[in-house]
Amino acid sequence: MCCICAADEEFDELCFEFGIELDDVTTEKEVMRKEKHVEEEASADEEVIYKIDVPANRYDLLCLEGLAMALRVFLLKDPIPTFRVADVAKSSLQKMVVKPETSQIRPHIVCAVLRGVTFDEARYNSFIDLQDKLHQNLCRRRTLVAIGTHDLDTLEGPFTYEALSPADIKFVPLKQTKEFNGVELMEFYKSDMKLKKFLHIIESSPVYPVIYDSKRRVLSLPPIINGAHSAISLKTKNVFIECTATDLTKAKIVLNTMVTMFSQYSSPRFEVEPVEVVTADARSTLYPDLSLRTFEVDMAYVNRTIGTSLSAKEVAKLLNKMQLQTEMQSESKIRVSAPPTRSDVLHACDIAEDVAIAYGYNNIARTVPQSHTQGKQQPLNHFTDLIRAEVAMAGFTEVVTWILCSHEENFKMVNRKDDGNTAVIVGNPRSADFEVVRSSLLPGMLKTMGSNKDAPRPLKLFEVSDIVRLDSKKDVGATNSRHLAAVYSNLNSGFEVIHGLVDRLFEVVGIRPAEFDKATGKYSEDGYYITPSQEPEYFSGRQANIIYRGSCIGSFGIVNPEVMQRFDITDPCSAVEMNVEPFLQL
Repeated sequence: MCCICAADEEFDELCFEFGIELDDVTTEKEVMRKEKHVEEEASADEEVIYKIDVPANRYDLLCLEGLAMALRVFLLKDPIPTFRVADVAKSSLQKMVVKPETSQIRPHIVCAVLRGVTFDEARYNSFIDLQDKLHQNLCRRRTLVAIGTHDLDTLEGPFTYEALSPADIKFVPLKQTKEFNGVELMEFYKSDMKLKKFLHIIESSPVYPVIYDSKRRVLSLPPIINGAHSAISLKTKNVFIECTATDLTKAKIVLNTMVTMFSQYSSPRFEVEPVEVVTADARSTLYPDLSLRTFEVDMAYVNRTIGTSLSAKEVAKLLNKMQLQTEMQSESKIRVSAPPTRSDVLHACDIAEDVAIAYGYNNIARTVPQSHTQGKQQPLNHFTDLIRAEVAMAGFTEVVTWILCSHEENFKMVNRKDDGNTAVIVGNPRSADFEVVRSSLLPGMLKTMGSNKDAPRPLKLFEVSDIVRLDSKKDVGATNSRHLAAVYSNLNSGFEVIHGLVDRLFEVVGIRPAEFDKATGKYSEDGYYITPSQEPEYFSGRQANIIYRGSCIGSFGIVNPEVMQRFDITDPCSAVEMNVEPFLQL
């Protein structure tokens, strides 16, 4: 590490006050000397490199331009920048037309133009580096969003976003001189250390996404490579930016980040030219959207969250330092406007965090908690451990399955229908194996059983864990429930084994079988009993519901042969799944 001078110490302190961390002060030559274990004095002309850790949600701090802008506003050296969408006549707008075939692979695209950009080597490198950093984190290695930047003066609109057969796409890729078609391109880049890790995103698709200008010149083959014809350089003045995506919200954030960071080099400054995107269903939208997002925040919430007693005027001044334009509505309420650079601001708690940063964590008075508590295990978790021990002593082996599963496993494979009001659906799942949050433990148990069909029989498995179901009464829209599931497989179905396990569980928690009153034809409410059921995952006539205090808390039975076949289970098996949370009241 280089010797830290007074200026570096001052910068280190500034970073701490702003909520980021100066990790190291070094040079490229110093790094090389460390790698080669060479002891050599540093020369005065070595360029100093500052390594700074920034929060994962602050995409505006991923480049020098955004970091410098944020720090200068924080120090009140610059006003909060006002980003504008240029007022361009409709006839002069650049247009991107989306073809219907793109829905098969990457359905969304957003675009913008930076006019009058002045690049030098440092700005150009920073521009490319920001794209790489966004690709790695927010874009999830280009699976969600892929960024393409082009020299607009080498192109002619309107542009079209299409999806064609790989053999029908022909162009010269970036940094190459030979023309490739889509198939040849995939083979060529399999040996490229940087690009080969992105090939899998579209390689198996029957169509590849491609962007053309009006003269059928290829801009890019997202998310792999841009075309050589429109490559940007230090001489580029007008930059056309396109972001293709599977997630439209992420695409908007990426586009906003790119244009806001580098619009300070455009002319007029902080002004971005919009692009009209016409979707496959003929809907027209202008991008980028640089409008402010407004939040109404109670001062009581801010002070309670941080532990301060600041006035609305003081909070407004602090938030302005964090690039959040703030107006006093009253002494008890403020209106906060988040700019397009601050996509991380989603809730009043994010605003309270920025107040705390600007105020200074070290300036918050230390207080002794008014109540003293002693940490201990949650009652539900303690009870769960006791249940695990009892089921294990009954001869069952515990397994732990994924809380995410495929939609087919959660419903179709166990003969259940999706009514749209049961399972929590995962947006933009990484693979088809993780599409929903499980609403039952049974599919995971049966999948485990099918994967262990070569294990010695009898095979007795169980799991006590959470399932998640939609619940409109909860503020998050869903609720967790602790369930027990057990599966028994042998040469016979073992229905009596599962029934015995159910009776044993009620016995150890101190619940007796309910007494049947012949006069009223009803069971007593202080016990449990079973009644015939018609659950689709079990064999008809060989299943039962478990009733406790008038409510059905689970069911058990011989697994339906159709379900067993789907999970590749060869021997007969029986299963039980029940909610154990009602027992906690005891």
